[in-house]
Amino acid sequence: MNMNEASSSSAAQEGGPPSSSIARKNSHKPKYSRFSQQELPACKPILTPGWVISTFIAIGIVFIPIGLASLFASERVVEIVDRYDEDCVPANYSKNFLAYIQSSETNKTCTRRLIVPKRMKSPVFIYYQLDNFYQNHRRYVKSRSDKQLRSRASEYVTDNCKPEDSAHGSPIVPCGLIAWSLFNDTYRFSVKNSLLNVSKKDIAWKSDQGHKFGDDVYPKKFQSGGLIGGAKLNPSIPLSEQEDLMVWMRTAALPTFRKLYGKIEADLEANDVVTVVIKNNYNTYSFGGKKRLVLSTTSWIGGKNDFLGIAYLTVGGLCLFFAISFILLYVFNPRPLGDPSYLSWNRNPAGQTK
Repeated sequence: MNMNEASSSSAAQEGGPPSSSIARKNSHKPKYSRFSQQELPACKPILTPGWVISTFIAIGIVFIPIGLASLFASERVVEIVDRYDEDCVPANYSKNFLAYIQSSETNKTCTRRLIVPKRMKSPVFIYYQLDNFYQNHRRYVKSRSDKQLRSRASEYVTDNCKPEDSAHGSPIVPCGLIAWSLFNDTYRFSVKNSLLNVSKKDIAWKSDQGHKFGDDVYPKKFQSGGLIGGAKLNPSIPLSEQEDLMVWMRTAALPTFRKLYGKIEADLEANDVVTVVIKNNYNTYSFGGKKRLVLSTTSWIGGKNDFLGIAYLTVGGLCLFFAISFILLYVFNPRPLGDPSYLSWNRNPAGQTK
């Protein structure tokens, strides 16, 4: 008998634990529980043909009316879209747009005439649309100081704003590339030689007015450098009242976007000719961008948007198509349903181990 056999036999004779008990004691296997093994009572539906067909029919019945209602609401929205960035360039600059927009001697005034296709009930919302403008660029999005915008005490917090962080030894307020590139085209509207008032009240989010832009923060050294990016701000008006800036500072997620310019608080009748005098100041020519003026009414789903209704109709139609296909398949080529008693949770419903 060798030494290992002798030691094990002596341990057994002395009443010591057997080797199997020692192995179980040293095991890292967690203690059994119905919760850890996911054996608690739960709803485990069986997808019978009846359940599947009923579900598809229910989804189709719900989605199709929603899609139709969304499409009808979108069709009631009256929208006028006019691209003016190329048409507003004089003929002698037709081959050099960049020279036109960068010159301080060229006349930037442009007159456009828009025909109202249907009656537009007030308020008529005015948007400017930019194409190929990537406000979602990482460096551009970070080029701002939220602390500076909120409080005058944080005027010198401009770490993320370079190169538009300071001018002549003083901090720029508001700093950063977003504010620096503020849209500066202007529009003046008239109908039948009668000037239409454009309201800029409540065009920004309430949360921006109340929390993100302080009433003690005033523009300082803004657009005072050698390179002017966009619009200038009135230094006597606090940022909490400069709603054009608030709208622009809420950056867009896509390269084509619209931002609210103002509201016309008057009805526009069908076939009215709206005369728009545009100051074409904003430089989109250097990066191949486009500018559009948009006049639009709204509905309960917002502006004109056919995608939502089409999406609901597509999903609802597909569900009804699958429901009809399964019904025909079930009628002409039925399959017997298996015995549910052979399912694992039915063979051992309490989760007991043997």
